[in-house]
Amino acid sequence: MDQRRFIPFVILVLSLTMLWTNWTEYNRPAPGASVPANAAAPSTVADDTVPTPTGAAVPQVATPSSRAARITVVTDVVRAEVSAEGGNIVRLELVKHRSDNSPENDFVIFDNDGEYVYEAESGLLGTNLPDHHTLFALPQGDQALAEGQNKLVLRLPAPTVDGVTVTKLMTFTRGSYLIGVDYEIRNERGEPLAAQAYFQFLRDDKPAEQSRLFGVQTFTGPAFYTKDSKFQKVSFSDIAEGKTKFPASADNGWVAIVQHYFVGAWLPPEGVDRNYFTKKTKSGRYVAGAILAPVTVEAGTTGTATANLYVGPQDQDKLESIAPGFKLVVDYGILTVIAAPLFWLLSLLYSLIGNWGWAIILVTVIIKAFFFPLSAASYKSMAKMRVLAPRLQRLKELYGNDKARMQQEMMNLYRTEKINPLGGCLPIVVQIPVFLALYWVLLGSVEMRQAPWLGWIQDLSARDPYFILPIIMGASMLIQMKLNPNPPDPMQAKIMMAMPIVFTFMFLWFPSGLVLYWVVNNILSIAQQWQITRMIERGSKRPAKAANDPTG
Repeated sequence: MDQRRFIPFVILVLSLTMLWTNWTEYNRPAPGASVPANAAAPSTVADDTVPTPTGAAVPQVATPSSRAARITVVTDVVRAEVSAEGGNIVRLELVKHRSDNSPENDFVIFDNDGEYVYEAESGLLGTNLPDHHTLFALPQGDQALAEGQNKLVLRLPAPTVDGVTVTKLMTFTRGSYLIGVDYEIRNERGEPLAAQAYFQFLRDDKPAEQSRLFGVQTFTGPAFYTKDSKFQKVSFSDIAEGKTKFPASADNGWVAIVQHYFVGAWLPPEGVDRNYFTKKTKSGRYVAGAILAPVTVEAGTTGTATANLYVGPQDQDKLESIAPGFKLVVDYGILTVIAAPLFWLLSLLYSLIGNWGWAIILVTVIIKAFFFPLSAASYKSMAKMRVLAPRLQRLKELYGNDKARMQQEMMNLYRTEKINPLGGCLPIVVQIPVFLALYWVLLGSVEMRQAPWLGWIQDLSARDPYFILPIIMGASMLIQMKLNPNPPDPMQAKIMMAMPIVFTFMFLWFPSGLVLYWVVNNILSIAQQWQITRMIERGSKRPAKAANDPTG
């Protein structure tokens, strides 16, 4: 495969690679009706009983109302609605992040009244202990973190039953997306009490925000992490079909619901045994969570069960400090080994100049400089092929009807001129993983979300509102095509000329940060290719005609 055929082939492969992943996710079959058996899973709003880990059903503690009372808790980073039913967080807004669909509003991650259902639930397993349906008492009025106040503790007492008093505590901290969830269990029964805390997410399979970008379908669904099994994603369809693969038990790790840019995660304490579970409810929603090992509360004493809830952005410089392995929710797949250093470099440049757009430009320049020798070899090969183009065309005219003879004469010409027609292919192949890694870095980094560059580009994660960058990108591709050798095949020449048009149309809906990278890379490539082509063409001299050279 010669260079002029290889370039459109590589571009096509890159396009298909990016689009195939998104197409398969977008066209994933709808979840079936089957529900996997999971005896350890607590009930959901669609179930009538609360199973214990052994599967024995126990009565509900209380019958919740269809619309329980709520209060709002406001901090400097979140606005949460807590329901009296279970003390569940049924709505949560991130006040420092704006909605894509309605930029005047905060981004809503938990919600059960809008276009999708997603909430954080928890409770206790045991006879007459409060679960996520029990009605807890709410404080009077909404709660807000006061000026100078670092923590806000919400105390939600459950009704005392059979000498056991349970209070659910929720601790909100200034500047933090972590919410502490604790159960204080006071036992006055006169005998030891065993209680198991469970923490779960209830969600449907709808995306929180419809993607505005062509070809972009990122993963939304549960994910689990343990030290032994590492990071494992679980699709909603696999839950419905009973095909899930994740660790059933461990004394470490966490369970999360991952979506583009944001994540909700239950983070139990390290060293505490827990069972992980997933389930599809009768109402067609999905549950993912963890049940902790039983806590024994002696008579006349108070025991506790605890976990942390993280609900916020996938800030890569903070995730690892929250929990082991938590940074893996920013999933670059098999390209992580390349993507992670690229993001580190982007972050370093951003810390120096304070603008993600200029950081992308500088990273593009650095990558281009790193691959300069390989690119130079590619462009030299292309320039030499360009010089030989008239002689190759002459061979086609002479031996167009004899393919074998034409190939033989072409190889003789390449050998005489010391040209390897595949000499420019390897450098391009080497750069493909780097490009794909940078693609996923720019696509998956919440730091780029609603980050401005300059002028009309006010969100590097969104498309260019006026399509200026895609048009510049298409023009730069056209210039690159003009610098390449002219294909002798008329049909191939038409395909090559159509590539800038096709890519311009496709990039109209790509994130402007990605298009910015491509534009800068193209401009640098044009400058390098033009300089090398000029040097080759100026230095080329007509060699002495070989005795068997039919091109004259």
